[in-house]
Amino acid sequence: MNENLFASFIAPTILGLPATVLIILFPPLLIPTSKYLINNRLITTQQWLIKLTSKQMMAMHNTKGRTWSLMLVSLIIFIATTNLLGLLPHSFTPTTQLSMNLAMAIPLWAGAVIMGFRSKIKNALAHFLPQGTPTPLIPMLVIIETISLLIQPMALAVRLTANITAGHLLMHLIGSATLAMSTINLPSTLIIFTILILLTILEIAVALIQAYIFTLLVSLYLHDNT
Repeated sequence: MNENLFASFIAPTILGLPATVLIILFPPLLIPTSKYLINNRLITTQQWLIKLTSKQMMAMHNTKGRTWSLMLVSLIIFIATTNLLGLLPHSFTPTTQLSMNLAMAIPLWAGAVIMGFRSKIKNALAHFLPQGTPTPLIPMLVIIETISLLIQPMALAVRLTANITAGHLLMHLIGSATLAMSTINLPSTLIIFTILILLTILEIAVALIQAYIFTLLVSLYLHDNT
């Protein structure tokens, strides 16, 4: 096993060319589609999950906000499949790269904010100054609210990056410990291997939950601006 903990986070290359784009484009190819009138169980389950997720996220939105439903559903499917594929051995997880997560968070956040300023500029500006604020505190509160608004996409990206990276590092460490103990103490190896299996199950749940949280927060930003 590679002793470098951060080797799995280095963007792979093919013949000296970055392969990140190909890896990003690969997950959509795994989504099954049907050309028949009657779908099989896999397609039916997939459609049911998509409708359930879409209904839950779009329930709080008005008509203008629901126009983002396709984008938000595509976003959660992409992040979830990318996170799950990253749990496979010798694979690369694009969502461990802060630059990629920022590339997803900033345009979505900016689109929601710009929509809010275009459609409801009074309500958008009202967020910068809560009602009943004492006059001496107005400049300070405006600065604080502006910073909190601008830091939203960074918080989105850092949250996703930190959670996925921490899980991968922990699995790497426990996997290394299992391999090292296999030649020393068999009972200890079985215990550590059991912990590794449980951690893998936890990481599968984290991969799905983080995809949902990222998309839900984007949806909340959209709701505040529509």
